[in-house]
Amino acid sequence: MSALDVDGMGARRALAGIADDLSDGDDLVVAHARAVWSCLVEPGDRIAGALIAALGPVRALEVAVASRGSGDEAARAGVELAELAKARERWHPRGGDAPERLATARRAGARIVTPEDHAWPRRLDDLGPFAPVCLWVLGDTAPLGSADPAVALVGARASSAYGNFVAEDLAAGAAAAGIAVVSGAAYGIDGAAHGGALAAGGVTIALLAGGVERPYPAGHRDLLERIAARGVVAAEVPCGASPTKWRFLARNRLIAAMTDATVVVEAAWRSGALNTAHHAAALGRPLGAVPGAVTSATSAGCHRLLREAQAECITGIADMCELLGLGAGLELDGSTGADGAVGEGGGNVVGGVARRGADDRTRLLDALSERSARTTLDIARRAGLGPDDVAILLGLLELDGVAERRSGGWVRTKPPKTAPLW
Repeated sequence: MSALDVDGMGARRALAGIADDLSDGDDLVVAHARAVWSCLVEPGDRIAGALIAALGPVRALEVAVASRGSGDEAARAGVELAELAKARERWHPRGGDAPERLATARRAGARIVTPEDHAWPRRLDDLGPFAPVCLWVLGDTAPLGSADPAVALVGARASSAYGNFVAEDLAAGAAAAGIAVVSGAAYGIDGAAHGGALAAGGVTIALLAGGVERPYPAGHRDLLERIAARGVVAAEVPCGASPTKWRFLARNRLIAAMTDATVVVEAAWRSGALNTAHHAAALGRPLGAVPGAVTSATSAGCHRLLREAQAECITGIADMCELLGLGAGLELDGSTGADGAVGEGGGNVVGGVARRGADDRTRLLDALSERSARTTLDIARRAGLGPDDVAILLGLLELDGVAERRSGGWVRTKPPKTAPLW
C-alpha cells in the first residue's frame, strides 16, 4: 500500500471543488484524512472510530496505512494489536481508491462535511466509535447542523394507499411546524414522507446507502434532485460506492441517530424499517408507530412495536410533536429487516445482537457477482474484509452452495433452499 499524501498542498489539490470553504491548511489536512478514511472503511467500523477518536484522523490514518507496529497507539485507543492487524487487512486493499472517489465527488458537485465543521449533525456523536468518519452531501449543508427538531419517518417499500397518505400528512404537518423530516428515499413510505415535506415547503434530508451521485432507487431520481435543490441528500460512503444490503442496514443507524425521534408509519412483520426502530431504541430516542387495521399485513410490524417495544401510538401531528417533546403549545396549521444494529466486522453498532458470521456472509454475498468471476482480493476490497478472512468464508459459502469457484475467480450462485451451515 503506497503512502498517502496528507500534507497541506496535497490536501488542497485533492479536495479542490469538494471543500473550497476550508482555507486553513490544517483543516484541509484533517478533512482529507477523513475523506480517505471513508474510502477505506465500511460503515460503522469500530476500530477506525476508536483510532480516530484517540489519535485524530491524520495520525490514525498514518497508523492505518502502516504495515505493522503502533501497539502503544492502538492501546491508547483501546484496540488490541491483533484487532489492528485484522483491520489493516480490511483497509489495505482499498488503499488506492481515494483519488478516483474524490474525482467522482468533484464531478458530481458533492461536498464533504466532517465532525470539525459547523454543519456536522451533532446528534451523530451519540454513535460513539460507530459514527461516520464524514458525510458526502448534495445540497445545502446548513440543515445538517441545525439544532431545530428533526423526526425520522420510515416504513415499508410496499406501502398501502393508507400508509402513503399518513406519511405525507405527518411530513407536511412536521414541515409546517418547523420540524425537519429525515428518511431514506426508498419507494413507499420514505418517498411519501419526503414528498409531503417538500410539498409543504419544509426541510427534508435523504440518507442514502450508496454514493450521493447515483440516485437510488433510480425511479426516485427526480425526487432526489428536488431534495438536493431544497434540502439535503447525504451518505457516509464516498461517491462511487454501490448501495448494498449491508450498507442499507448500516445506513439505518444514521437515520435514527440524526433525529430526535423515529416514527414507523407502516411496516410488515419483518420490515427493514424495524431495524431503524431498534437503532432508535438502542440510542434512547423516542419511538412511535402508526397503527393500522388489525387485518393489515403492512401494519403488523407497527403493531409489533406498539406491543413489544413500547412505541408510542401516533395518530396525527399532535402525537408526533408530543413524542418529540415539543408540547401542546406548538403552533400547528391544522395538519394531522431484521433485528440488531450492524457495524465493523459484523459487530454491534449500538446494541442489537447481530452475529459476526451472518453479517460477514451478507457482505461477502454483496461483493460477489452472478455473472462475472471475481478474485479473492477484489472481493475483499468490495466487502471491506481481509483477504485471509475472505478465503475462509468463500470456502464456507461454497459448502453452502451459494458461491462457486471458477477459473477467473468466484461467482455467486442461487441460494439453497436449506439453511446455511454457518
